[in-house]
Amino acid sequence: MTETIAAGLAVPSDRDAQLYNAIAESDPAPLLMALVHATGDTGLLDEFGARLTIEEPGNHYRTGIRPTAPPGIYPEDVAEDIRIRAREILTPDVVAELGVPDDELFVRMATVCTSQRVDAEFAPILLEQAGFTKNRRHVPVTVAPPADFDVIVIGAGIVGINAGIKLGEAGFRYTIIEEREDVGGTWYRNTYPGAAVDTPSHYYSYSFELNPNWSKYYPTGPEYQNYLLDVVEKYRLREHIRFRTRVLSARWLDDEHRWEVVTEDGEGSVVRHRARAVITAMGMLNAANIPEVDGLDSFAGRVVHTAEWDSDLDLSGKRVVVLGTGCTSVQVVANIVDQVEALDVVVRSPHWLVPEKAVSGDVTEGEKWALANLPFYDRWFRLRSYWFASDNLYPLPRIDKEWAATHLSASPANDMVLRTAQEYLQTSFTDRPDLIAKLTPDFRPYAKRIVKDPGFFAALNREHVSLHRASFEKVTPEGVYTTEGAFIPADVIILATGFKLQFTTSIEIEGRDGRTLSEVWNGGDDPRAYLGVQVAGFPNLFITAGPNSAPNHGAGHNILSEEHVHYIVECLQYLLENGHDAMDVRQDVLDTYNRKVDAALDDTVWVHPGAEVNGYYRNSSGRAIVPCPWRLVDYWTMLREPNPDDLTFIGRRAEGRREASAR
Repeated sequence: MTETIAAGLAVPSDRDAQLYNAIAESDPAPLLMALVHATGDTGLLDEFGARLTIEEPGNHYRTGIRPTAPPGIYPEDVAEDIRIRAREILTPDVVAELGVPDDELFVRMATVCTSQRVDAEFAPILLEQAGFTKNRRHVPVTVAPPADFDVIVIGAGIVGINAGIKLGEAGFRYTIIEEREDVGGTWYRNTYPGAAVDTPSHYYSYSFELNPNWSKYYPTGPEYQNYLLDVVEKYRLREHIRFRTRVLSARWLDDEHRWEVVTEDGEGSVVRHRARAVITAMGMLNAANIPEVDGLDSFAGRVVHTAEWDSDLDLSGKRVVVLGTGCTSVQVVANIVDQVEALDVVVRSPHWLVPEKAVSGDVTEGEKWALANLPFYDRWFRLRSYWFASDNLYPLPRIDKEWAATHLSASPANDMVLRTAQEYLQTSFTDRPDLIAKLTPDFRPYAKRIVKDPGFFAALNREHVSLHRASFEKVTPEGVYTTEGAFIPADVIILATGFKLQFTTSIEIEGRDGRTLSEVWNGGDDPRAYLGVQVAGFPNLFITAGPNSAPNHGAGHNILSEEHVHYIVECLQYLLENGHDAMDVRQDVLDTYNRKVDAALDDTVWVHPGAEVNGYYRNSSGRAIVPCPWRLVDYWTMLREPNPDDLTFIGRRAEGRREASAR
């Protein structure tokens, strides 16, 4: 493992040094798994597993007892012995003796890797989501898509990109319509200072395109956008995308069993397309939420929304007012605090914030080398990122009615989050009870999104920063009047007020009976879909990131993307295999499904938040329309393939069966 120089002295080679650093800096759990793969010696699982305490998943949440270390963290003596063994075994060019393990061995390895019991039901989703196996087709593939089977995808964000890749791999012709000048969706639009993802980098990516080169454990917006650009380039998607083009309408043509999609490009040219299927990939939050404030247009300075950031905006020495306190606001405030002369943060309803050291943490060079070079290390690292941010967290938003009757928190599990957030608030402002009062929410944790603090609390402690528990009353040319009666002079107003919840209703989509999707969904206020994807009366319309599909208790939008796209491809293949032109979900099935959704959600803080909560999770009547009530493993399993009993079919073979039945 060395190179010899002329003087006869041995010095480490570059790759030896890289390996040494990787062993020193890598996570011992995936490092142990890499040793098992490198040697094929499964006895290492017994040897080191015997020295770990294997917890029940979520056990420390259920008891409400905070563990001495975060779940899955190896004791220091075990970690050091793994590193010693790695130095004895590994070489810079190590080749795996063990490939992808079978399900039984995989479950053993996953249990040791996470220090928690991993049941067999999780093996299929973990194998896929960790990148060990590619997405597996379930509907038999014996019929190739015909040349006239065109699919239109609306949107080129994380879901639309994935849809293009998977449709192409399945042989379907497709066109992606994108209103903006480039791909990326949210991550193309969000260019405000500090824009970042609050899901770990090594998980918030496609399971089939792992990236060992993330610079931070939580990716910045620009870095994530670059990841998507690289994926688009690799799969040659640009030739299928029509940029600077918006969809005006989509109408089902019952006589043709096709959709007519009308688009308009940047030059005003209107085109009518025919498509056998339409996939909406616009996301549920896709239009900047500009608050209606008296006098906002009269402001003499600059007004900018975070979703429409002006890269030329110079905040140096400016008096800045920020409205909002969600994920976007805390990121902006933490990142502009050193530039401005004065910073006023106006907070109507604060969120619960929790500390997360890794939010701003850089991935070490040794860790990057391990991710790129050690056998299967990247898969196990991703598995751990997913495991501890997914169904482990499922108990947290669920209500223990006996507990909730006498506590602000919803359950012992929910109380652990509450106490963590309260303790963080108290220690951040030891001599500022006024700030503690202003920053304490009156609702249970998870009723709104939990925010990981990138430096927001530290910024509020600065002398030139002021916090107002209020909203905007009116704006004058010189500044802002708040609802608490204060006047704030300002040069710049930043609206960190998020996006409007639209669920595709910004487009006129007309179904079989002439009704539009907006009408069926009561103007978008009461959206309901089967599996979050299909709506009765709209054949071959597939809505991604639809109502009650968001994994609000954990994971990220990336798993939703893969689940929905997988299901859609399976549906399209089912049509081909069975000679149908289109499918539609039965109304009674959709209604039954949504009754189950509502019943399951009735046991969560999203429906019973503990106080009146304004937020996008719920509609005007208080119904939770965003979160999915199921565990991730359950919802993922539901979406493996279509259930023909839940559907009706359109086309010659379906019509022939109906005629035969009538005779």
